Amino acid sequence: MVKRLDEKSEELPDHVGWRLWNASRAWQADFAAAMRGAGHPWFTEARATLLGHLARKGTRQSELIERMAISKQAVQQLLDGLEAEGVVARLPDPQDGRAKLVCYTQKGLAALRDGDHIKREIERRYIARLGPARFAALMDALRALDERRSESTGEDADASHEDPESK
Repeated sequence: MVKRLDEKSEELPDHVGWRLWNASRAWQADFAAAMRGAGHPWFTEARATLLGHLARKGTRQSELIERMAISKQAVQQLLDGLEAEGVVARLPDPQDGRAKLVCYTQKGLAALRDGDHIKREIERRYIARLGPARFAALMDALRALDERRSESTGEDADASHEDPESK
């Protein structure tokens, strides 16, 4: 009976969500491998997710928990690991002594600089694969689909500038 059900199963649909997810996972794996290759063995995709929510000037730990939408304990564990590696430091927030401000250390800032270089290199490879016009169209389309960004900032979805807290 199970065999018959398996034989009748339909193929999964080829949809935009699946394509975006696969492209994102491929980009993340490529980026993480390049970061480790650039001398940051502590870099993992889970840690990258947290760092993607951390502003270069620092972010309150409570805001990281809210932005990531995962448990306080999970964020704490990621921060503990990054702090042990010397990538971030938790400091008293000068505006609220009860709060902790998570800031990049010099090692963390060096990793950000390497990450910026690696992102530009990955982008150059994408441009080489797609061609400049198709790549520009892809970027325009992705900006248009980024409703969260355009709604939360009041920006035109077609605006072509980088988020100052970009990952």
